Amino acid sequence: MTKTAATGVLARPGDTIGILGGGQLGRMLALAAADLGLDVHVFTPETDSPASRVARKTWVAPFDDKDALKEFGASVKAATIEFENIPTDAVDLIEDEGTPVRPNGRTLATAQDRLAEKTFFRDIGVEPAPFARIDKPEQIQAALDKLGGNGVLKSRFSGYDGKGQVRLHGKVQPFPAWAEVGSTFAILEAWIEFDRELSVVAVRGADGTFLAWDPPENDHSGGILRRSVFPSTAPKAVLDQAVGLAKKLADELDYVGVLALELFLTKDGELLANEFAPRVHNSGHWTQDACATGQFEQHIRAVCGWPLGDPARHSDGEMLNLLGAEVDDWEKHLSEGARVHLYGKRRSADGRKMGHVVKLRPRG
Repeated sequence: MTKTAATGVLARPGDTIGILGGGQLGRMLALAAADLGLDVHVFTPETDSPASRVARKTWVAPFDDKDALKEFGASVKAATIEFENIPTDAVDLIEDEGTPVRPNGRTLATAQDRLAEKTFFRDIGVEPAPFARIDKPEQIQAALDKLGGNGVLKSRFSGYDGKGQVRLHGKVQPFPAWAEVGSTFAILEAWIEFDRELSVVAVRGADGTFLAWDPPENDHSGGILRRSVFPSTAPKAVLDQAVGLAKKLADELDYVGVLALELFLTKDGELLANEFAPRVHNSGHWTQDACATGQFEQHIRAVCGWPLGDPARHSDGEMLNLLGAEVDDWEKHLSEGARVHLYGKRRSADGRKMGHVVKLRPRG
């Protein structure tokens, strides 16, 4: 079977797969691929990236370098992405040259535009938080009033980890708020008084097989994930519903690989979609230590068209992100028996994800 087949095995042990992006997710994907006997090529604009230091070969070039992209695509059997803001033109070019990229450009386009994402959620019956389209600052106050006077203004494009957004309440100064999100197209989301935040990290194979890990509960601060606790203590019916929403999303996208759906559980017991990530996800980092098959190995399996692994969880526990100088406590965490994963980043900064630790306990 050729590498352009829609289903079936795209790469075999000893073959090479490609990763677009050079960050920590690419690094952990590359390490999982190595465990499965695969080589990895990385394409990234960043020199000395975390992923490049565990890859066989790296293309350091901008994502609009067509010649470099074609060369990269021709060197691998299949490719994937490690963050959702890879330009869709780059993904489409590689696929047009005959190399499958999972997820594809259509999925990325949906995830990259918050308006498209929320609209898609609503169209497929995955209810998001109430939202309004904002094309200019003069629209902000009326939209905020309509949404109950309390909301979050977010740039439509390129936001992550709390960047490109601002909390609004009551009467606001629209032009400073507009400037704070980048003076660009935006959406305004109603502020949700939630009981807890959940996420579903799941995988879908090319044959439509869908598997999910037990949903964790997540704590954010400043828009950045600080902790995931597994399993969630939410009622089983709620967790089953959450997994069902993730399956609906994956099926409607005809998705291949690991994805994450972030959800709010409101105080009234309603599940509202926050956003989805078409990639392995921070709230699933614990799976490689607490489950029979972790998210990184599972994603590589799906990208290559291999049988999926068992996501069963053998331990309870929590995952803690190490931000900035917190990474300096790595020795303490090791001495306490935690699983420590460091990303090899050369420079520490406030709020920058430098690693994570997973603390396990016997399954209750």
